Amino acid sequence: MQEYCDIHKIYILHRIIFFTIYWAYTLIFFNIATQQFLHIIYNSMKKLVLLFLLVAAAASAQKEMPNVTIQSVNNKSLNVKNDFAEKDKLYVFCFWATWCVPCINELDAINEHYAEWSKELNMEVVAISIDDSRTQKRVKPLLNGKKWPYEVLLDGNQDLKRALAVANPPYTVVVKNKKVVYVHNGYSQGAENELYEKLKQL
Repeated sequence: MQEYCDIHKIYILHRIIFFTIYWAYTLIFFNIATQQFLHIIYNSMKKLVLLFLLVAAAASAQKEMPNVTIQSVNNKSLNVKNDFAEKDKLYVFCFWATWCVPCINELDAINEHYAEWSKELNMEVVAISIDDSRTQKRVKPLLNGKKWPYEVLLDGNQDLKRALAVANPPYTVVVKNKKVVYVHNGYSQGAENELYEKLKQL
């Protein structure tokens, strides 16, 4: 009986030692694995935060107006960067085409307020036609009918459109001190008022 008790005690002691070692190794391994896992997560998060900051900085950075020269409807060469560079003046470049009804609606809507806006704000609207060689002959007749007070430039080769990564018209690019400070794509009725409110903030 005594012998049985001794064996049983040894067995229990053996199991205690075994489980102690087992759990010690498990905890050590788990701790190392956890540290490695946390290290991986930390590095990943650090990279994500850095990427986010870079993207945010790029998004908020003001893009320089490209050094592109195009013709006016009067065959005058104008450089969009250097010829529209009056200090602190807002230049509203409206990309349009004769076949784009929303574009014409937008320019008509702005025209209704243009005299008033120009008195209040140091601004100028420049209408950039992206009509190609097939439709460019329609530009002057349309302008004769509209009597818009804007400077109208012809971007027939779409050099400026590509340089500014302009999407489909109507597309508005606001420039101040040779830098793009605001862009807007599309037009719906009343959007000119949103543009006016934005211009007041710039």
